[in-house]
Amino acid sequence: MPKKQTKESANTENRKSGLVTLIGRSNVGKSTLLNTIIGTKIAAVSSKPQTTRNTIHGVLNRPEGQVVFVDTPGVFKEQHSHLSGQLSEQVKDALQDIDLILYVVDPAKPIGAEERFVLSLLRHASVPKLLVINKCDRPEKENEFLEDYVALGEDFAGTFQVSAIKNRHIQPLIDKVFSLLPIGEPLYPPEQLTNIPKEFWVAEIIREKIFLALRKEVPYTTHVEVKSIENKDDVVVIKATIYTYDSRYKNMIIGAHGRAIKEIGIAARKELEQATNKKIFLELEVETDKHWLERV
Repeated sequence: MPKKQTKESANTENRKSGLVTLIGRSNVGKSTLLNTIIGTKIAAVSSKPQTTRNTIHGVLNRPEGQVVFVDTPGVFKEQHSHLSGQLSEQVKDALQDIDLILYVVDPAKPIGAEERFVLSLLRHASVPKLLVINKCDRPEKENEFLEDYVALGEDFAGTFQVSAIKNRHIQPLIDKVFSLLPIGEPLYPPEQLTNIPKEFWVAEIIREKIFLALRKEVPYTTHVEVKSIENKDDVVVIKATIYTYDSRYKNMIIGAHGRAIKEIGIAARKELEQATNKKIFLELEVETDKHWLERV
């Protein structure tokens, strides 16, 4: 699991507490922003659409209180499938019973169907909303739609131009979040960073490495299930199965002479060892299951 945050002593009176949902179209950097704010890898990150498929909580504790950031699947309106429909419903559910919304956008992308869908959801939200324009570390000419997004700012309680991947201008955003939250009791114990179990977190790391290794060849519908995690003396043995719905993608994931799956395994093992400070033995299998999407 991700490393624990350092506990900080503070006066428990008047401490802030709340749920903050991150919402936006697919691949605008919501998961990267969540990981940067929390300070450790919680959600899988890649350039593929809809890398995040579950509603993931990231917990930030500071002297002034606790924020639970809720990462959501990217809004992906142009593709109609069982998975896309399920993810859209998760996004809507994540806007219920919260205290604040972070609307994350990418200024290199024009305001299109996904943005209009998100804005339609935000119009009905009664809680404060912050506009977060991400990826502002890129050259100005690449962020050609920046002014279009800045113009949306009048409908928000604040606008922040940040770079999640380079951790730029994140602190003012966090300060603003705390200023808008109500006083209340923490929702999680101080040592807990996320709501996801260890098996899910390991699966997310493996799935991220699949996307990074194979780039555009394998569809985002690839799925990972961790079958077992066993502590043995000085090593943690992890067994996991990678599922895809087509045998041709299975062959791509394995690769010629097993090179692709070896690359995926090495990359995942290195990150898991860095995160846990333990030696990892990772055993990966690849299976074809045409029906796994129906169970998501």
